[in-house]
Amino acid sequence: MEDIPTGKGGLIDFKALNRQAQEIIDEFKLPFKSTARARDLSVAYQQMIEIMKAYRRKPKIIAFDEPTASLSDAEIETLFGIIHSLKQKGIIILYVSHRMKEIFQITDEVVVLKDGKFVEHLRTAETDEHAIIRRMVGRDLGDIFNNLSRNDKKGDVVLEVRHLIADNVKDVSFTLRAGEVLGFAGLVGAGRTETMRAIFGADALKSGEVWLKGEAVRVQYPEDAIRLGLALCPEDRKDQGIVARQSVKNNISMAILPSLVRHGLIDKKAEAEVANKGKRDLNIRTPDIDKRLGELSGGNQQKTILARWLASRPAVLILDEPTKGIDVGSKSEIYQIICDLSKQQIGVIVISSELTEIMGVCDRILVMCEGRITGEISREDATEHTILTYAMADMLGGRQQ
Repeated sequence: MEDIPTGKGGLIDFKALNRQAQEIIDEFKLPFKSTARARDLSVAYQQMIEIMKAYRRKPKIIAFDEPTASLSDAEIETLFGIIHSLKQKGIIILYVSHRMKEIFQITDEVVVLKDGKFVEHLRTAETDEHAIIRRMVGRDLGDIFNNLSRNDKKGDVVLEVRHLIADNVKDVSFTLRAGEVLGFAGLVGAGRTETMRAIFGADALKSGEVWLKGEAVRVQYPEDAIRLGLALCPEDRKDQGIVARQSVKNNISMAILPSLVRHGLIDKKAEAEVANKGKRDLNIRTPDIDKRLGELSGGNQQKTILARWLASRPAVLILDEPTKGIDVGSKSEIYQIICDLSKQQIGVIVISSELTEIMGVCDRILVMCEGRITGEISREDATEHTILTYAMADMLGGRQQ
């Protein structure tokens, strides 16, 4: 590929530049024009643009770091098609992922790392998911779920939602008991995240009621939710959950700063005590609490967000995709943290797109489809088939009960 084309006077020839860009877009068989604005495209297509940008420089190696974290199944299929095309052109692909299914779909060889150290180099065709997980955490994922120390003492209803209507949410009602882990399953766009954001005051609630500990509450803004004892760990950890350039200490304390003010100033000693307690209780691996959070792993970032909300002593904790982009070892830690929180009689809501996770961690599962709750299943009765049947109920022309 030639350099950026220029015209008279050394100015960029945008007509030629658009033509070159369109040739690459057509080569990748993508359905948009070179003149389209990147910000108007989906996250998936924005990622495709980044790939094409790298491809234009004729690289010998392209590295992908968790490229499917925000993509739907259809978008993942498109991405994999492009990666296969790059491989056929002789480009070496380095693919980093914590999703075992993808490893076996896309790779020829696997390098297993643990705590920053090399563990083993394997040929993909000669190993399996269980073998890789054992090398990462020392045991099977199934054993992780079986060995969780769960809470068996549920309290009274701590959260009740009645006939909630919001954007992409249609008349949702449910209850959550103190000490219960309640799962929300469904396909992309089912309305799970929108439901929780409306409850938390992050998105507008068009109608419906939210009851907390037996009393109707009015939640217009997240500040109201925090004051009432609601906490939300968002799906998009990097953009909505952490302040990457701030320290672990600042990220943990930010939800309770008003309570740390003494004579108009933040009590630094009290703030450090809160942060160190969170670091210790959740096993956040950082040299010290003044380390920039953006320099830690995804698992430690997620545990820092959890520490922040636990410092506020919530009655209800909502976790939206809590293990997204996190290694298997950190996942097992977070699963036990969830169970430990339920033992403290905190009502926990878990949204997850991983069926194994939702079935392994939650006491009860609600399934959503097109903005509605279409099914309720206990952990003992949950199967992937049952959850998917409910998840596609409205699409198949009938609502399941």
